[in-house]
Amino acid sequence: QVQLVESGGGLVQAGGSLRLSCAASGSISSFRIMGWYRQAPGKQRELVAIIDRSGGTKYSDSVKGRFTISRDNAKNTMYLQMRNLKPDDTAVYYCNAQRLSFPDIWGQGMQVTVSS
Repeated sequence: QVQLVESGGGLVQAGGSLRLSCAASGSISSFRIMGWYRQAPGKQRELVAIIDRSGGTKYSDSVKGRFTISRDNAKNTMYLQMRNLKPDDTAVYYCNAQRLSFPDIWGQGMQVTVSS
C-alpha cells in the first residue's frame, strides 16, 4: 500500500506563498488522478486542485490563478504552489491519490494558517 506524506505547511502572512509537497512511498505513475483537498474548521472537506496522469489540471474557483498543482512522477511527488494566500485559505490540507478499482489514498493532513 502506497502511503502519502505531506510537507511544507505552516504559518504565513496574507499575501505570502507556500509550496506544499506530497511524497509517495511508491510509484505514483499508476495514479490516474492526484489532488489536494482542504478542510477548514466547521466546514466540509473541499477540492482545491487535481491533476491527471497527462498533466491536465482543474482548480476550485477560489484558488484559480493563485495556486498551481504539479506532479513529478520521477520523484513520486506532487506539489501545490500557493501564492497570494488569504486568511480564507486557512485549513488542513490533504493530498489524495486515485486509481481505478482501488480505494482512494489520503495523506495525514497538514495545517496551513494564513494570518491577516
